[in-house]
Amino acid sequence: MFSRFLESVKGVRNMARKRFVGTVVSDKMDKTRVVVVERRVPHPLYKKVIKRRSKFYVHDENNISHVGDKVLIEESKPISKLKRWKLVSIVERSALALAREHLKEQGEDVSADEEVVEKEVEEIIEGTTEEGGDE
Repeated sequence: MFSRFLESVKGVRNMARKRFVGTVVSDKMDKTRVVVVERRVPHPLYKKVIKRRSKFYVHDENNISHVGDKVLIEESKPISKLKRWKLVSIVERSALALAREHLKEQGEDVSADEEVVEKEVEEIIEGTTEEGGDE
């Protein structure tokens, strides 16, 4: 009887953890990100495909993700009252995050002036469209 209990416990520990790809919508908390995962499901009666969104509080140990980034998250044991997910990796950086990194490399204070960051984003976007070519 006890061996069956141990087998069931082992089975729980070896279960695959859920993984989702979502977008960071808030990075205002330290080591915590709010990630929105969007999925498409058919309406139960009318069968039209509709979007459903879920918000997850994700643990980001090194504060590496920022608003707009696409991230891969994985289920974990409870970290706090709301956090049950961990950041696995950043799938795609947002233009805003790239501009912040670029300004940090130049030695400018990023947190002080959002207008400077927005101008940098515009310059990066304009630079990519000009390099694009056949226009």
